[in-house]
Amino acid sequence: MEASVETKNPSAVAPHSFARPELRTPKAAAIAGVLCSTLLITMFLLLRSAIPADPREQGQWLSSGLSRVQVVLNLLPFAAAAFLWFIGFLRDRLGQREDRFFSTMFLGSGLLFLGMLFTLAALMGGILIAYSIHPQATTDSAAFHIARAASYEIANIYMTKMAAIFIFATSKVTYHTGIVPRWLAFVGYALAVSLLFGSYYLTWSFLIFPLWMLLISGWIAKSDVQAPPGKM
Repeated sequence: MEASVETKNPSAVAPHSFARPELRTPKAAAIAGVLCSTLLITMFLLLRSAIPADPREQGQWLSSGLSRVQVVLNLLPFAAAAFLWFIGFLRDRLGQREDRFFSTMFLGSGLLFLGMLFTLAALMGGILIAYSIHPQATTDSAAFHIARAASYEIANIYMTKMAAIFIFATSKVTYHTGIVPRWLAFVGYALAVSLLFGSYYLTWSFLIFPLWMLLISGWIAKSDVQAPPGKM
């Protein structure tokens, strides 16, 4: 009788009935890398067309390239969100196979790249606000030249080096886990080395990172489309 009572008790619920299915990254998340790379390329091209490469320039670009810089600052949060989605997508693909050392380099360099990207945006936004208040006083001030020089250093040195480390670490972990083919990993190694040591001599070196992201994201997205349903 006791056994029959226990089976009919409505309050008795199987232990697994409240377990939720494992959350999975959407298969279309690889598109986030394509979106991020497209936005970064657009932003870098707009910045290069609006702001001279020489950090000692006296600020004449503020009167002619102001609208392009504002467009870049508005696009930046969307590029950052897509980049975070791309990182999350890759970590989901790696799963338990990821190497802790290179995965730490991969995640850390990506987050540092994002942090410096926002720092760069904050400096540029501060320059634009100050210029809108006192145009002549802004370009003649020491604060303007400090912010301009700091922006140049962040974009052309520190961000570039973190992007190189991100490319190298990502190529390493994706190759050893079989996410990308051998040739694509070697392309990543070559681009990382060229960006790490040759960025000072390559005028358009800032385009290497988003172009590489476009390549690897496009390949993964294509593989997802072509893979059988049970192989995702």
